[in-house]
Amino acid sequence: MQLKPIKTEADHEAALGEIERLWGAEEGTADGDRLEILTTLVEAYEEAHFPMDMPDPIDAIKFRLEQQGEDKKALIGIIGNRTRVYEVLRGDRALSLTMIRQLNRHLNIPAEILIQPIRTRKKKQAA
Repeated sequence: MQLKPIKTEADHEAALGEIERLWGAEEGTADGDRLEILTTLVEAYEEAHFPMDMPDPIDAIKFRLEQQGEDKKALIGIIGNRTRVYEVLRGDRALSLTMIRQLNRHLNIPAEILIQPIRTRKKKQAA
């Protein structure tokens, strides 16, 4: 495969096939350099053609807690008292700037994720 910009889905598929073939090539070798160039080209193509939305701030918080083996109680003191934690996690209260800073500092969640508006949560309807 000739190295060239990826412009079509066919180019993308060919580049992925070549990456698979070169996978595990040692750095500093011709194959290693080719692999690095192809992965850069594929990343650029995928960012332009398959953009990913940022996660919901509440989902990001829950995911990070799960990653760390923690539960909601771990947020007490980081974003407020127990009531405040549950209000935020239910989507009843927006994150304040102080909460965002604390979550960023203590849980390493990027601020650009936390500053997004919280997606509305569907309330359970009484039957």
